[in-house]
Amino acid sequence: MQLDGKRVIVTGGARGIGAATVRAFVAEGATVASLDLRDELGAQVARDADDKGPGTARYLHCDIADRTQVDATFSDVVRDFGGLDVLANIAGIGGGAAAADVTDEEWDRVFAVNVKGTLYTNQAAYRAMRGAGGRIINVASDAGLQASPYRGHYSASKGAVMSWTRTIAAEWGPEGITANALVPAMWTPLYEASRARMTPEALAQHDARMAAQIPIGGRLGDPDVDLAPVMVFLAGDGSRFVTGQLISVNGGLNSVR
Repeated sequence: MQLDGKRVIVTGGARGIGAATVRAFVAEGATVASLDLRDELGAQVARDADDKGPGTARYLHCDIADRTQVDATFSDVVRDFGGLDVLANIAGIGGGAAAADVTDEEWDRVFAVNVKGTLYTNQAAYRAMRGAGGRIINVASDAGLQASPYRGHYSASKGAVMSWTRTIAAEWGPEGITANALVPAMWTPLYEASRARMTPEALAQHDARMAAQIPIGGRLGDPDVDLAPVMVFLAGDGSRFVTGQLISVNGGLNSVR
């Protein structure tokens, strides 16, 4: 019950890291609002978590790339919960294209969700937390720490998330609000989709590279087992003095420098 009484919003809660976070937070006693666009999946994850308790979960449809929707949804949740203690901003999308071929539309599509969505949700959380304190957890990526061929726009978007998170940690810290960015390497539906686009030869090469580069297990982690406990820590009272950090949870794939 590390999060007993905590009032939480999770974005991207329908699957992958977001769904694992919803489950973990509810299991630790939190009251959770899960936001996503995949209504059927999101509602099912929330129902299952709520049934198991001891915390509670509800699902709400919200496009984090739309400031109006974010502001309205956050206002409703904060009113219903009586405040907000934690934002876990996990929603994000990927993209694949050679750097020379990235179009305006594709660049804008990725940045609308990954960067503007971070801006909108973080600002809405700040308005709810200022004066009382709270925790903001954004999700970045190893792609934002290194060259990422054929994913340059995704890489750039996650680099922006990291820089933004460090900045708000400095600006909002005096008001008791911490902000950290997780850098996970997890086996998620987004990763499954990436694998599905590979040829058998490319997939074999990829798996061999992962086996050589990840000291723990030789493959990406399990969101429920490997990442959710870190999320719980960052959302809880024990992380009061942790802010402005990029925290890698990737089995040793890369190190934050």
